[in-house]
Amino acid sequence: MAQRIGLYGGSFNPIHNGHLIVARAVAEQVSLERVMLLPSVRPPHKGDRQLLDARHRAEMVRLAITGETLFEFSDYDLTRDGPSYTIDTVMRFREVLGPQVELHWIIGADSLSELTTWHRVRDLVEACRIVTAARPGWDAIDWTPLRTILSDAQVAALQAGVLPTPRIDISSTDIRRRVREGRSIRYLVPDLVRSYIETNDLYRDVP
Repeated sequence: MAQRIGLYGGSFNPIHNGHLIVARAVAEQVSLERVMLLPSVRPPHKGDRQLLDARHRAEMVRLAITGETLFEFSDYDLTRDGPSYTIDTVMRFREVLGPQVELHWIIGADSLSELTTWHRVRDLVEACRIVTAARPGWDAIDWTPLRTILSDAQVAALQAGVLPTPRIDISSTDIRRRVREGRSIRYLVPDLVRSYIETNDLYRDVP
């Protein structure tokens, strides 16, 4: 059977336990052998929103997966020029890993609704299997916009990739807010990540 690799990109600003729980649930359901976590230096869909320095976000990802055999860190999206287009990342991993590997790109249901704005989304759906993790508030998915740019077969592939993952209501936005307000983030992020945030005095004045 072909090796199955998961690719999980995002700003990870910061990475939290919800990311890890969902990634593991996806890996178990589709039998992934590895999940590559790829922090983005400048996600195109985030617009001009200020992100914490990539160096800090990358280090928090490394700390979050310390001792985990399923997860691996990749700095590919941090070291290339220009926006972190998903199709470019997928094609690079296809080139490195070979055509025999099954690539699965993991997204949340909120990102599924944004696919119409993604760069070369038609090519992306063909280049990998997009796996969508259910999230709180996204019970009903409106497929109409995607049907205007994708074929019926491509929409069907996306629908087949929607998985009933644990509905962990943790967000990076809320974590940053709690830090600004001087509130605890224990149990929301791995302990090593929490210690790193505290030691480096991160997110005190970052929205």
